[in-house]
Amino acid sequence: MLWSEDRLVMPQTSSAPMAHEAMPEGVLTDYEEARGVFNFSPRSSAALLRLATQKLCIELRLPGKNLNDDITELVKRGLPVRVQRALDVLRVVGNNQVHPGVLDVRDDLDVATALFDLVNLIVEVLIAQPKQVDDLFGKLPESARKAIAERNAKAAAEKN
Repeated sequence: MLWSEDRLVMPQTSSAPMAHEAMPEGVLTDYEEARGVFNFSPRSSAALLRLATQKLCIELRLPGKNLNDDITELVKRGLPVRVQRALDVLRVVGNNQVHPGVLDVRDDLDVATALFDLVNLIVEVLIAQPKQVDDLFGKLPESARKAIAERNAKAAAEKN
């Protein structure tokens, strides 16, 4: 172990939350980098988590160029308000770490920790849960899935 004053320098450790098991590989790279610098620079972690969030949007088949526009599109798709708020927190806090702004998490490990939790929440709701439901639905008998599709088609026709 290598210590500098009262801080452990080697090996590097992180007290930031581990990534959700369903986190896409491209997002995981930035998430793990954010974990790696968390104890030394929560501000850097926040900026990296914003980048990870933009990459998460790309995984969700969005452009990933403007996080605000991607959130707008997700809201149009029926994004739950709680997840929209999580995305907006990451957008605003992460953005303000790159550009001077009102909110400053320079010394706030609690806020940075919350950002890790929010990224994991977004992965849970937008990636893990839909996959779980799709997997279970796919295990239904073909006749049941066909009846459901017919019911949905009938409901859509009646709506129009």
